[in-house]
Amino acid sequence: MFSLWSWVPALPGLAWGWALLDALLQGLVGACAVSVLCSLLRVYLYIQCLNDPERQAEKAAIGAQRRVLELLHVAVLAGLLALVGSRVAALVVLEFSLRAVSTALSLGKGAHSSQLYLLCQYSLGCGVSCGLSFLLEGAPHGTCNLALAAGLAGLLATYAQRLARHVCTLYELHSRARYCGVCILLLTAGHGIPRLLRNALTVAFAVGDLAAVVLVNRDFLSVAEAVRFWTPLTICYTLLVIYMQEEPRQSAGGRAAYQTALVRMGGLLILLLTVGRWTDVLHIFISLLGELWCLLGAGVLLESCRRQVRRRHRPAAAVRGWRRPRAHGEGPSCVSA
Repeated sequence: MFSLWSWVPALPGLAWGWALLDALLQGLVGACAVSVLCSLLRVYLYIQCLNDPERQAEKAAIGAQRRVLELLHVAVLAGLLALVGSRVAALVVLEFSLRAVSTALSLGKGAHSSQLYLLCQYSLGCGVSCGLSFLLEGAPHGTCNLALAAGLAGLLATYAQRLARHVCTLYELHSRARYCGVCILLLTAGHGIPRLLRNALTVAFAVGDLAAVVLVNRDFLSVAEAVRFWTPLTICYTLLVIYMQEEPRQSAGGRAAYQTALVRMGGLLILLLTVGRWTDVLHIFISLLGELWCLLGAGVLLESCRRQVRRRHRPAAAVRGWRRPRAHGEGPSCVSA
């Protein structure tokens, strides 16, 4: 089967153009993955708000979504992921993976999982981009494969956004009437969305971490050069993890999320100023814009997660004075948490 590109003259500028197209397609796939993540979290948090009469204001904020803003968010994020080099994207993936493992081990399964899913948006996009770059490196039809992947990812992101709009508009009515198959499925199995996301993100970051290590080691000609790079990188990552663990656990949303992004990118910037290239410094600033853009788009969801954490800690003190109804002939009793 003849290839279409065999008829195109081999011009240097044209080769650069194909590389730019590949980068745009990789960024689009990563942005679509982030969009699917946010849409499913929006569905989960909206259903949680319906079950709590005190969270009606949060329900209205989560349901107030505009399609134009969603498309703008995906387009800008795809452009930022396309501009970030594979070296910096690999470092972002490795840093967040280490922080996620440390957070999961220290906190276990709890209310912070949803917040961690929202904080991993940009790192997830970088991981998908690194994975595609590694898996399709040297492939004869890499551009066609990326175009197919971008089409499938865009289709999946579109259906996830439609699901979120359907839930925010009609779930409350359909769940009572019991005549919509999608809403009935969410009513019975909607609590499993976090577990589904956890499994999917585990696979995505596992592939991304493997690709990141290979992409970083590709630039070294000897073991000594690799050791000179990985030693300060390990120290930098260790200090970042220690700093994240010392943060107050109740401030995972709001301004603390932006402060965390600044600290992470600042640490990588200091590292790459000593062992990196000047293009890496530029890509760090692009990554910072990507992190802030993702946090800005998920501001409502982060605020909902933060309030949910506060409510889960509030009953521990309130239940101490709660008295269950006394049965006939039973003395006063108090159930303490």
